[in-house]
Amino acid sequence: MDSGYYAACTGLVSRMQALDTIANNLANASTAGYRAEKNIFSSVLASANGAPSSLLNQAINNYGVLGGTTLDFSQGALQKTGNDLDMALEGSGFFVVQTANGPMYTRNGSFQVSSKRQLITSTGDAVMGEKGVITLPPGPVSISSDGTISQNGAILGKVKVVDFTAGTDVTSAGSNYYAAPATSVIAATNTEVRQGAVESSNVNPVSGMVELITAQRQAEMMQRALSMFNSEIDKTATQDLPKIG
Repeated sequence: MDSGYYAACTGLVSRMQALDTIANNLANASTAGYRAEKNIFSSVLASANGAPSSLLNQAINNYGVLGGTTLDFSQGALQKTGNDLDMALEGSGFFVVQTANGPMYTRNGSFQVSSKRQLITSTGDAVMGEKGVITLPPGPVSISSDGTISQNGAILGKVKVVDFTAGTDVTSAGSNYYAAPATSVIAATNTEVRQGAVESSNVNPVSGMVELITAQRQAEMMQRALSMFNSEIDKTATQDLPKIG
């Protein structure tokens, strides 16, 4: 009885956490450069004391919990904007942005120029070039596929695009920024920059709604199971135990 109660409880908790992840993905379905998060589940034993147990006991006591999330790095669709400073990445690379908390990485290439003529993000953080912060003079600019920015034939700088070594734990840092260990950052070799466009989120709203409905139904099932176990426990405590006494 206890095993079933604990299993239903952890099942409900994991489903509620999954609902948060799915809802966050759907909320960012229209956020440029957003990477969808996927749930990772693991299993634990209710009685992990090292004592031998039968296959039946393992099946009863083994239940799933949400082990965390991982990022989906699949390519999003490119949307033309007509803004010369907007850039979309085609490939696996990331732009480098200097923030108050150090360098961060983003796929959101909706850029603009600050009052100091520096290339910045919509939140005011400097977009880094190969040689530091990029400063742009007034007037239209041209951006090549390798990120080189020029004006009237004069090179103004080159946008820094990086990638990460295989197996790197890239984590969401908020504001559509991502963080990774500095030792895992390498120059991107398979990414091209597209001027006048931004990459849309790689969230599939239709699939996300299906996942949301499925997780909601599973959470409801766990709630009903908890209610059944709770009623059975109450019955045991109020009717069966006094008879033993």
